[in-house]
Amino acid sequence: MSGKSTNGTAKGSGRTADLRRTDPAAPAPPDRPEQIRNVVLVGHSGAGKTMLVEAMLAATGAITRLGSLADGTTVSDADPSEIHQQRSVALSVIPLMYDDVKINLLDTPGYSDFTGELRAGLRAADAALFVVSAVDDIDGATTALWGECEAVGMPRAVAISKMDHPRADFEAALARCRQAFGETVQPLYLPVRAGSETTGLLGLLSATVSDYGKGDRQPAVRQAEAQELAAAEDTRAALIEGIIAESEDESLMDRYLGGEDIGLDVLIPDLETAVARGSFYPVLATSSETGLGIAELLDMIRRAFPSPLEHALPPAMPLFGSKGKPLSCDPDGPLAGEVVRTTTDPFLGRVCLVRVFSGTLREDSAIHVAGHGLAERGHPDHDSDERVTHLHAPMGTSLRAVPYCIAGDICALTKIGSAETGDTISAKDQPLLIQAWDMPEPLMPVAVEAASRNDEAALAKNLAKVAAGDPTLRVERNAETHQLILWCMGESHAEVVLDHLRGQGVTVNTVDVVTPLRETFASAAAGHGRYVKQSGGHGQFAICDIEVEPLERGAGFEFLDKIVGGVIPGPFIASVEKGVRAQMEKGVAAGFPVVDIRVTLVGGKTHSVDSSDAAFQSAGALALREAAAAARIQLLEPVSAVAITVPEEYVGAVMSDLSARRGRLTGTDSAPGGGTEITAEVPDQELLRYAIDLRALTSGTGRFRRSYLRHDPAPASAASAVNA
Repeated sequence: MSGKSTNGTAKGSGRTADLRRTDPAAPAPPDRPEQIRNVVLVGHSGAGKTMLVEAMLAATGAITRLGSLADGTTVSDADPSEIHQQRSVALSVIPLMYDDVKINLLDTPGYSDFTGELRAGLRAADAALFVVSAVDDIDGATTALWGECEAVGMPRAVAISKMDHPRADFEAALARCRQAFGETVQPLYLPVRAGSETTGLLGLLSATVSDYGKGDRQPAVRQAEAQELAAAEDTRAALIEGIIAESEDESLMDRYLGGEDIGLDVLIPDLETAVARGSFYPVLATSSETGLGIAELLDMIRRAFPSPLEHALPPAMPLFGSKGKPLSCDPDGPLAGEVVRTTTDPFLGRVCLVRVFSGTLREDSAIHVAGHGLAERGHPDHDSDERVTHLHAPMGTSLRAVPYCIAGDICALTKIGSAETGDTISAKDQPLLIQAWDMPEPLMPVAVEAASRNDEAALAKNLAKVAAGDPTLRVERNAETHQLILWCMGESHAEVVLDHLRGQGVTVNTVDVVTPLRETFASAAAGHGRYVKQSGGHGQFAICDIEVEPLERGAGFEFLDKIVGGVIPGPFIASVEKGVRAQMEKGVAAGFPVVDIRVTLVGGKTHSVDSSDAAFQSAGALALREAAAAARIQLLEPVSAVAITVPEEYVGAVMSDLSARRGRLTGTDSAPGGGTEITAEVPDQELLRYAIDLRALTSGTGRFRRSYLRHDPAPASAASAVNA
């Protein structure tokens, strides 16, 4: 590839303090999908994705100087949580113009807690740029993500970053890439060194050198010297053979092996085709600090990465009626877009990033917003008709007004009151529903409570706003413990959620998560309930005798009437049962619900005037409490069925850890897509932080799912902790 670059047409710094500051003078949006490239940047946290975006913006003239991660002045990371954590925590869309092409760069978080933002970026993109540090190892999560992209045919390339670092080693980094991603990754350029510094790049196909030694981000290009070409001969031959192997011209390999010199006019088009269809993966060396390789990277994106016309669209169906036609990336087709991220601004309201897959979204147009399939996450199914009043091109946290957004492009809508992340945007008169992308399951519970009564209403209101933009957050009120639980991806995710709540003026505290234990009778006992009161000439009289015995686990509750001689009338027998059930809900020892018992009513007394429904309910509750005092009460803890998928090398460590958590292994099997699936039964108390611990134990490669199984007797240590 040529390595040429031109300045783009975007103006200004590309960054504002918040969404309220918008620039109305945005460049005209593209009017053909082939003028667009949507590229998601993925890689481990700290690999250099955000600064690589800065370098590409600087190379195209969109910004005049690089921002700073530490100061929070980069275009991508300006959220207070990102500045606080010193890393990306949310998806950010950064467009730039390169030659005649608009490149939408989707900067994603690299930390596992924010996998939901990463998956949203993958949904909005047509190609993935894996950013790998020239200094650090490639983590298992990045390797697994490469496999996921491979499974769906996502075109990929690799940018080896931080080539300016004193410990940078391109050859070692390339070897790590081949170990992690396979031998099909091939460098297009090799570093040219002057002493210990990398000052240029040798183009293996063009036989030219891009010289960055003068500190200019636009390199000077010269012909490679003979000794430089000789040193790169083996690598060049491997690259050419790799390109020819992907060529549709089956005679090309024979011609090459026969000694024919295959020209660039053949190799470069074959290379671009292979990259676009996801069968060849170029590697480029880059440095955000010096600008090394940025021009070459931009040229590769423009020429080799696919346009939206070349990438498959997600399935869509009419919201009402029969199955519709498959979507195509046609600006004149039916409108179909998807909300890939949602935020809330105090002045602009709800701000939605939308990838338009079909049709053209215009200002002042009527649209339909549909959200279905996330009810279990606290996002009820919803449909509404809205009007697009403001349409913008996003630039990180700034917005620039545009009149339209065609199929293949990404835009931002403001003041769309009902839209949530994952919703479908379609025409009002032709509503569609796009099949949602896979959402990771949040598995770390965080219990929160408002600091005061005044904060309770604000907490509910603002938590709904946060949840609308974050499908990986599940909000629930536990029916047994009555705690408000935020199910998060991990500690960092929870910290971001709490930061957003506190940023809206809500004072919220975290408290220990209470495991929803239950109580049962471990031995039979009898109880006598006497409720006799006299006041103001009106009395309350009810006496009942019960026998309580334990049932097998999961049997529930049985109530038997063995009254002889009608000493308690039928209506009051039902009252005794009501009282017993009410006391079971409150608990008899530690305040947890009572389960798996049989209560038999064996006797009692009534008064012709003073007996009542309320009195016998109270007597029934008293009788159960007395029986509990005479019996041995057993605490039961919830146990979940857990399925854990890990690479083979971590199986032993995970099994040992499960045993330490009082887990009972139930089997192992090969997991779909590779790795080993370990199944076990584990007490819920031992799973409160398992999302974090498993990540640490498996270097970020392990994942698990869980489902409630049953309640089992809790050990004495757990019972004593509760009673304390």
